[in-house]
Amino acid sequence: MQRKTISHKDGYEQSAKKSLLWIQVTNTTLMIALIGGALLFLLPLYVMLSLSLKTNLEIGNSSMWAWPVHPTWENYRTVLTDPDLNFVRKFFNTLFLAAVPTIASVVTAALVAFPFARLRFRGRDRFFIILLSTMMLPGVVTMIPGYVMFAKLGWINSYKPFVIPAFFGGGAFSIFLIRQFMMAIPREMDEAAKIDGASNAVIFWRLILPNCAPVLATLGVLGFVGGFKDFMGPLLMLNDPDLMTLEVGLRSLQQAHKTDFGLLMAGSMIVLIPIFVIFAFGQKYFARGITLTGGK
Repeated sequence: MQRKTISHKDGYEQSAKKSLLWIQVTNTTLMIALIGGALLFLLPLYVMLSLSLKTNLEIGNSSMWAWPVHPTWENYRTVLTDPDLNFVRKFFNTLFLAAVPTIASVVTAALVAFPFARLRFRGRDRFFIILLSTMMLPGVVTMIPGYVMFAKLGWINSYKPFVIPAFFGGGAFSIFLIRQFMMAIPREMDEAAKIDGASNAVIFWRLILPNCAPVLATLGVLGFVGGFKDFMGPLLMLNDPDLMTLEVGLRSLQQAHKTDFGLLMAGSMIVLIPIFVIFAFGQKYFARGITLTGGK
């Protein structure tokens, strides 16, 4: 009897060791795959940085994968001081068109999502389905009608087409994402607040909105990056060079310096810096918002 007990114990230990070994091997393989994938996605960034630090002579005489023998910041200085590009003005133009519409769209999308998620009224679900149906329309379909509408309003060659619509709901995707997040918040919070005499406005601003910080940060990062990298909107709506954004400015720089790859890569790297910064600060909330929204 004692031998059987010992043999069973040894079998359990061996099985546990095999399971632990299998878990370690799986985790190691997964880690290697993730590191390899990260390095693969970082290769274009490395090439951009490498070319931006080279002179035209070194670019022509070396491989694009080779790190510059004598790194130089001349390309960056030229981009920042080029009077035709006017980088500083275009940078603040781009920052304005990325930050203001993003803040407005996130706040107004939360205002619209709140009644869909927490209140009960007649036709609520039907209105929400109609709202979701607008997501089926691609941007290229509404581009020309939108331009005609803004032209009739006299908004062309101004920032109104970018800023004012952002104050009217923020888009169906943002409303949908925030609504799904709000629906996962316990309704007991609303009931307890109403017992204490709180109105729907107080419940929204003091209870619901603070708990939606992850999804709001997620939409903020996505909206800022999309606004900062927008090329077609400013190209279509703006005519004044002093109102243009960096993406349009880089295109004009490319046309003026078609073979100056170091200059083009330096401009591209500078444009990426604000995106890196905003993602670095919002990474924690961004990942948490995506996880919680998808899980709930």
